[in-house]
Amino acid sequence: MVDLNDDELEHDRADGIPDRVDGEFLKAWGVVPGPELGVMLGEIRLIEAEHARDSAARKRAVEEYLIGRAARMAARAEEERRRVKPFRDASEAVTVIQNIRAESAAEKTNLDAVLEAMSSIARTPTVTAAAVMPDACPAGASMPVGGVAAAEGAIHPGWHSADICCSLFASNFGGADPKRLLDAVFGITHFGPGGRKEGDLVPLPEKLERALKGGNSFLRNGKIQHFARTHMATQGDGNHFAFVGTSENSGDTWLVTHHGSRGAGAALYKLGMIRAEGFRRKLSPGTPPGNAWIPHDTPDGADYWEALQFIREWTRRNHASLHELAALELGGEIFHRRWNEHNFVFRDGDVFWHGKGATPIHDPFLPDTDGTQIVPMTMGDPILFVRGERDDRNLGFAPHGAGRNMSRTRFRKKNAHRTDEEIFAEETRNIDARFWCGKIDISELPSAYKDARKVRDQMLEFGLAEIVDRVTPFGTIMAGDLVWDGPRRKNRGR
Repeated sequence: MVDLNDDELEHDRADGIPDRVDGEFLKAWGVVPGPELGVMLGEIRLIEAEHARDSAARKRAVEEYLIGRAARMAARAEEERRRVKPFRDASEAVTVIQNIRAESAAEKTNLDAVLEAMSSIARTPTVTAAAVMPDACPAGASMPVGGVAAAEGAIHPGWHSADICCSLFASNFGGADPKRLLDAVFGITHFGPGGRKEGDLVPLPEKLERALKGGNSFLRNGKIQHFARTHMATQGDGNHFAFVGTSENSGDTWLVTHHGSRGAGAALYKLGMIRAEGFRRKLSPGTPPGNAWIPHDTPDGADYWEALQFIREWTRRNHASLHELAALELGGEIFHRRWNEHNFVFRDGDVFWHGKGATPIHDPFLPDTDGTQIVPMTMGDPILFVRGERDDRNLGFAPHGAGRNMSRTRFRKKNAHRTDEEIFAEETRNIDARFWCGKIDISELPSAYKDARKVRDQMLEFGLAEIVDRVTPFGTIMAGDLVWDGPRRKNRGR
């Protein structure tokens, strides 16, 4: 970095240019030790070699180089100063649109926590619009679940979270028997940490392999490359699932999967947060670290956006692989497919729309949509197929599910007086609910979530989207309580 003022420049010119410029001379000019100094010395050596026999011409050429370089660096410094944006005062915060209404004390506590998190986002200097959806709940990160924020010229990694591109993928299996389809999915899927074993790997499409071998500064990361190759056709844990049900409109059997980008996305998120923090310290040190951003018009911004698109395509392919494997296992046919993500960034010109647990219903956000989006609730409730259009209230988004009013830990403590088996039997008596590791996870049962009817009704009340079909549940597969089973989950549980 060079930081020269006019007085220093005139003084250094008066000292003249030595026969051979060295690092000490450049530091006297104001060049900070680091990569910039080395680059400049290399370029000066070329100039000196070109005028090796004429000392006066050599000094003039070096001086012209230094003056030009200083001017370019001054312009760059001015550009960096122009980018600096202070964290807004509370009175200058963007208004957060509330597409949610609290109807109980627990819901009020939950909403207060959500709005407190969104108040920090609304003060972030890049933000131009913000909203919360009916399924909103705190997420232990800067952006709560159900949060939406538009940022001018900036990508905020903390606002899509580590589970980048968590998404829904739905396949119509026509008249397939739901139980046979659920059995087929159970036989081919993989839940929990880690990837598939050698010999069971699902290869990456050539397009994704080429991207990993390209010049993107994020995708060169060894962890991203390893996870991308070994986690294909896996589903993770937590609230991720494979759901089989039937369409109320047609009676067709649908398979719906819910999961994100697994280890590759988590590794990209960490790298993105590191680079965003570097920009935050220079551009907006008063902004909380969780709200840090990468300017989109920088090399890092271009690479991060490209890496996000890689993760998006990897995740879509991850879903599709499972559905195709299930079709092979079943001996069935897939007649139609649709998908949409909800932990992602969507671009509209130079505005980047961040949805954390918010389903985009604005078609231009989704280049491969068929116009209908997927909104799941709980394992005991129908999955909704919805359509909508962007307006000033929904900002182009709808809820992504039922959300929670309390943490998993609080829910478990609340039900400590009952056995897991009792709760499971009561809440799943009308569906075929399975936990892949063999151990019940009561924090994924319907009562652990918000009332699905309230979320659905508020979605309609606030005009976020309209319901065009429901897929009534036959059964669901989830990871189960992997903490109990640890690394031996498969041998013990299955």
